Amino acid sequence: MTTQSQPQPPPPQQHTVRKLVVDVVDGRDLLPKDGQGSSSPYVIADFDGQRKRTSTRYRELNPVWNEPLEFIVSDPKNMDYEELEIEVFNDKRYCNGSGRKNHFLGRVKLYGSQFSKRGDEGLVYYQLEKKSVFSWIRGELGLRIYYYDELVEEEPPQNQPPEDQPPPEEPSKNPPPHVVVKEGLVYEVPGRHVEIGHPVAENVSHYQPPPVGILQESPPHVVHVQPDPHQVLPPEEMVPPAVAEVRKMQCGTAERIRVIKRPNGEFSPRVINPSKFPGETTKERIHPYDLVEPMLYLFTKIVKARYLAPNMNPYVKIRTSNHFKISKPAMYRPGEPTDSPEWNQVFALGHNKNDSADATLEISVWDAPSENFLGGVCFELSNVPVRDPPDSPLAPQWYHLESGASEQNNRVTGEIQLAVWIGTQADDAFPEAWSSDAPYVAHTRSKVYQSPKLWYLRLTVIEAQDLQIASNLPPLTAPEIRVKAELGFQSVRTRRGSMNNHSSKFHWNEDLIFVAGEPFEDPLILSVEDRTNREVILLGHVMITVSSIEQRIDERHVASKWFGLERRGDACGCIAPYCGRIQLKVCLEGGYHVLDEAAHVCSDFRPTAKQLWKPAIGILELGILGARGLLPMKSKNGGKGSTDAYCVAKYGKKWVRTRTITESFDPRWNEQYTWQVYDPCTVLTIGVFDNWRMFADVSEDKPDNRIGKIRIRVSTLENNKVYTTSYPLLVLSRSGLKKMGEIELAVRFACPSMLPDTCSVYGQPLLPRMHYLRPLGVAQQEALRGAATKMVAAWLTRSEPPLRSEVVRYMLDADSHTWSMRKSKANWFRIVAVLAWAVGLAKWLDDIRRWRNPVTTVLVHMLYLVLVWYPDLVVPTGFLYVVLIGVWYYRFRPKIPSGMDIRLSQAEAVDLDELDEEFDTIPSSKPPELIRMRYDRLRMLAARVQTVLGDFATQGERLQALVSWRDPRATKMFIGVCLAITLVLYAVPAKMVAVALGFYYLRHPMFRDPMPPASLNFFRRLPSLSDRLM
Repeated sequence: MTTQSQPQPPPPQQHTVRKLVVDVVDGRDLLPKDGQGSSSPYVIADFDGQRKRTSTRYRELNPVWNEPLEFIVSDPKNMDYEELEIEVFNDKRYCNGSGRKNHFLGRVKLYGSQFSKRGDEGLVYYQLEKKSVFSWIRGELGLRIYYYDELVEEEPPQNQPPEDQPPPEEPSKNPPPHVVVKEGLVYEVPGRHVEIGHPVAENVSHYQPPPVGILQESPPHVVHVQPDPHQVLPPEEMVPPAVAEVRKMQCGTAERIRVIKRPNGEFSPRVINPSKFPGETTKERIHPYDLVEPMLYLFTKIVKARYLAPNMNPYVKIRTSNHFKISKPAMYRPGEPTDSPEWNQVFALGHNKNDSADATLEISVWDAPSENFLGGVCFELSNVPVRDPPDSPLAPQWYHLESGASEQNNRVTGEIQLAVWIGTQADDAFPEAWSSDAPYVAHTRSKVYQSPKLWYLRLTVIEAQDLQIASNLPPLTAPEIRVKAELGFQSVRTRRGSMNNHSSKFHWNEDLIFVAGEPFEDPLILSVEDRTNREVILLGHVMITVSSIEQRIDERHVASKWFGLERRGDACGCIAPYCGRIQLKVCLEGGYHVLDEAAHVCSDFRPTAKQLWKPAIGILELGILGARGLLPMKSKNGGKGSTDAYCVAKYGKKWVRTRTITESFDPRWNEQYTWQVYDPCTVLTIGVFDNWRMFADVSEDKPDNRIGKIRIRVSTLENNKVYTTSYPLLVLSRSGLKKMGEIELAVRFACPSMLPDTCSVYGQPLLPRMHYLRPLGVAQQEALRGAATKMVAAWLTRSEPPLRSEVVRYMLDADSHTWSMRKSKANWFRIVAVLAWAVGLAKWLDDIRRWRNPVTTVLVHMLYLVLVWYPDLVVPTGFLYVVLIGVWYYRFRPKIPSGMDIRLSQAEAVDLDELDEEFDTIPSSKPPELIRMRYDRLRMLAARVQTVLGDFATQGERLQALVSWRDPRATKMFIGVCLAITLVLYAVPAKMVAVALGFYYLRHPMFRDPMPPASLNFFRRLPSLSDRLM
């Protein structure tokens, strides 16, 4: 009997375990609970079913722990939705027997989205919250919270059953339920492990659902994929109805809107009806790309080859009835034989279901220098499997290379490893594939970009000492010492320093603020300059690395430091002697939001420090369907015009760029992207551009031309409703307004309806807390925004493929602050429209008092009597009237998100000279005669504004003249009338006076005098200060 050798145990497997560390540092100003003016606090932290506590600090109202509590994160993907609850208690054991329970001292609740990765954490003091309304809590708790991933080796189990023996089944036992997280909501799904989806992070380009199972398919020309008859598959409908209700959407295309009747005509957005409604699901499970139309592609993944015939540089040709592609040159790994080249390249060729049944896919290998045929493989497209995510990727297979009919004499050997399948743009391989509609791969692929993490750097220049100032100054002349600070391209100077008793000590106490972006590459350079004479003398400088500067996220005090000044050495490289020192306070402000967009179209208001972020309230999904009727943007080689369009969308820190569709006036992108929404009062920006950089062989570097831009405010979208709309693409240039085409978009804001978290956002400040504690000036904020825009543009230009600076500036509205006569008119008419309700109310009252409609006037008399006799009904009646107005206007609510309004923008019939002035540079590049004409026109407009301002000032000064005794007779008369009114109001009931005044105001016109009333004549005769103006 032979003994079988024992199998070797498998090596230990490594997997990643995420751990959360809660470092309890200290507490401040806790509430005394032991009856003796003190407390003995300890902390309990609860996370993901794990509960840990710190030690007790005996009788300390400002305890210090410095104890880390470590938790294991069971599901790292869903960590953003987990809740960390930290509670502080008073230990009853140290209350001298007077306490029967551990008194509650406060708690802190945090979400996983507020945790930082190890290395980015900071000490944050959280205000302790109450457990109930009647609790009395005070104090703060200092925490340092971070997480990290740790590699752990898992030993395989020793006693494993043999592979040929299946494990015992338990048919009577139901499988455990699985927790599914969908758009911030948690459900338990019994049975199979089915994940409907997960909110996509901001650094992921496409909505990639996690895999559900592995579908093993054989080579297409050998075996057809069929289900195993012996395998019992669970039913497909395993999701409870509650999940289906969450995904139920109202298709915006089913509504009929009246916006097409607006006089804007072709410049108005309209609802479109695509062949497949976005949001409509034809299968029982939810498709990951349900906002766009699925586009079929034939995917071919060429991995590598082996045992090829002798060759120099092999490449692969891929040919179908409609497409022909050539791979890149082969690569060789070090130490591998020359007959084993590698490509690792994926091709995506447009596929049509209506192709003939005998259509084929030919893949052949050729030698580049000699063009010798090395072998090929042929597939019938009818046998190619179809992969639909979340199916697992198709495994590549080895295929023997065969010779063609005309290559029988050539010796063909070797094999090629490849995979062929039919999929859609939702496939994992699509973003990096060589697409048939985008041949210039380097600058045409869809990409996702992230804006750099920007900080405000606050530099406080306090004083300088021991400066070596020239001693030959004229008498009674104080030196002019200034400090110049530079950070990259930003440069700021302080005001003139003040000195005491002609010493060498100078004071400034001035704050300078810069914008710094990670990674902190540029140092902060400070130079102390003597600008007393015409020639600037450098007294010393200091260089500070930004990465070493302290970061703060609140208004806590930052300690000042002394820095020694250095002077540049001479030509021989000698170091200059001591030349003074300077006292500075430097910190990176993480509690501010660094604005890089215009405030009225901002897409994000979160502070820089991630510890201060609130949890997301929803998900914004954008489906970029395509464009229609684009105009030609350029001509190639002097031929006909063409357009190579791509789309850019920006929301928050995440930028997305679609692939470029070449030589098409009706491009179809059908790409879908998602963003997490933290504040609904934000704006999504979509722009369309013509790609010029894709022609890398062209010597001249032209900018990508603008085709149009659309803005969609998230707060105008209804919850869980799909809007499928076609927006006109408009461009305003020196020659006027021009429609460049239309873009078709599908938008959905997935958010729980009217939950407390969603509604509470509207009551919170728009900007972070530091903007209100230490606000920045308007001019300073605008200068910092310009620097931030420049840094974002420089950062995105360094990406590959780069996002051009003109694209970034156009998306961020970098020129929104420039002067424009058209924008001034638009703002004026906006003010007129806002005040139109007051004008309408005054007109209605005038019609009432003139008895234009006697029935209405009588009803107003009756209503006035009721309100005067029952004054408690005035306020409720007013609010009820507002409610009725809101209900009435519900029928006129916008049915689709609004696009650009040319009438509101005053772009319908704008003067060409005003447009030319709007697009002029600063300083102006126009001839002096034209500048003089525009200046005279601006003076005429300013004269009108000056007159209106003077009229407003005159009315205010007349009010002041009532009691200022500038006109003694008028003041005496006014005081006498006020005294008489006082006596009448004391003697007569207020209701009677109110009725008399109201009926006098509403009296019939036959009792009126057509001349102005005496009170108005009296007011117009009062003096103003206009007669004192020179």
